[in-house]
Amino acid sequence: MLEVKDLFFQYPGASQPSVQGVSFAIRKGEIFGLLGPNGAGKSTTISMLSCLMPPGGGTVQIAGHDVVQHAHEVKQRIGLIPQELALYPALSAHDNLRYFGGIYGLRGRMLRQRVTEALAMVGLSNRTHDKVNTFSGGMKRRVNIAAGLLHRPEILFLDEPTVGVDPQSRNFIFDNVEALNREGMTIVYTTHYMEEVERLCQRIAIVDQGKLIALDTPRALIEALGGGVVMLNVPEGTPESLDATLRTCPGVLEVRRIDGRIALNTQAVSQALTGALAALEAAGVALNGLQVLEPNLETVFLELTGRSLRD
Repeated sequence: MLEVKDLFFQYPGASQPSVQGVSFAIRKGEIFGLLGPNGAGKSTTISMLSCLMPPGGGTVQIAGHDVVQHAHEVKQRIGLIPQELALYPALSAHDNLRYFGGIYGLRGRMLRQRVTEALAMVGLSNRTHDKVNTFSGGMKRRVNIAAGLLHRPEILFLDEPTVGVDPQSRNFIFDNVEALNREGMTIVYTTHYMEEVERLCQRIAIVDQGKLIALDTPRALIEALGGGVVMLNVPEGTPESLDATLRTCPGVLEVRRIDGRIALNTQAVSQALTGALAALEAAGVALNGLQVLEPNLETVFLELTGRSLRD
């Protein structure tokens, strides 16, 4: 359904690219998660995939159509639900959808039918003629979703759809995403919430600093961590030669430096920890603290992207 090859983009005046050589493919009928810290390049990537701006390099094809050369055909097949609300607050939910439906080329009875169906899908049939500025944040999100579904797209881009919504609306959005997928719709879903990805997505891509750093099923990424991660807080200036010693410890699968700490991917936490403490003592390195992280998707994300705050 979607094929991305060597995607690249750098904003004018920026010191480094926002997207650097990203490649992946999405199967028809898949819910595909796109994860990354703030500034990782997720929204820039979505903008290029959904024809909001042309790629600076590389290619994107949707259902066999190039997003630059065949933009009109692509736009007929995609739906975009942006992170920022794209609604007219002084208009009713009904009038917002009639307006957007008209942009999609819907007219007459077909437009009326699609508006009615979309509002029913997002649970707002009883608020059809109320102005959007009287709605809660979750209700506005649901109208936003309805607007992106009017033309029944083959592939739907959802960019942080649950930011700032109440738990009831959040679960309603989940149910709708799953229902649309059961009907055959392909969905690209970006979020900061790991539990959403674990519930909804068959595969996920993790991006950081504009690069694709991991791509697999949530379960496979979690299992790749083995028995868990041990984070060792060591003094600044601890020699990197220590890393080679730690790699030889029983139960240690991989050793990495993350934000000044040493991360040990382990096959068996207790065994690895015993050997690591002995190696630190032998090297004369004082341990300032440690943390044991059980394997889950959040652990994978933090282990790959680090714990430093992102603006």
